[in-house]
Amino acid sequence: MTRLGYAATVGLALAGAMLALNAASAETLRVGAPAPDFRVVDSDGKMRSLGEFKGKTVVMEWTSNACPYVRKHYGPGNMQALQKKYTSDGVVWLTVASSPPDAPGFVTGEQANEDTRSRGAAPTAVLLDHQSQVSRLYQARNTPLMVVVDAKGTLAYMGAIDDKPSTDPADIKGARNYVAQALDELKAGKPVSMASTRAYGCYVKYAPQS
Repeated sequence: MTRLGYAATVGLALAGAMLALNAASAETLRVGAPAPDFRVVDSDGKMRSLGEFKGKTVVMEWTSNACPYVRKHYGPGNMQALQKKYTSDGVVWLTVASSPPDAPGFVTGEQANEDTRSRGAAPTAVLLDHQSQVSRLYQARNTPLMVVVDAKGTLAYMGAIDDKPSTDPADIKGARNYVAQALDELKAGKPVSMASTRAYGCYVKYAPQS
């Protein structure tokens, strides 16, 4: 075999391996499959993982304070109301600060905590996804992306917060809130009737991979 032919063969093999890896990742990340675990520091400097909340329903909310779609839900208190209602019912709420350093919306732990205080938010923890670890695991593309993991650790819902893809707070009234619907159905022991939707919002910025 010529050197050129060998290189082409190796290149095809590598390409095939990458395709297989991507296919495996896509197969793993799907509603009804186990939700990917992670280890990432929160805004208080504490290491957090999905596994520590085994046996509890978990909401993951991708956020960026620079995003008008996020501000749509925080400005009038819609996101805070959801957090308070469901955390008081035993749900774990993890807000994922998705922006890496030098990207719009990047926050330090101290800044994230100040954001939480100033807007009256009530997440269980704010995860600092500065290296885009959690975003890559969940293939996050938009803020706010919403994910619900049931008490068995299964990905029960993934997608938009509601069915009104706009930046106008007036559209919250009368919107179908997919997250509230999923959480209410899980509490009632029912299957999630709308388990996957298309998220809307600002694009998630990713940190370079080392």
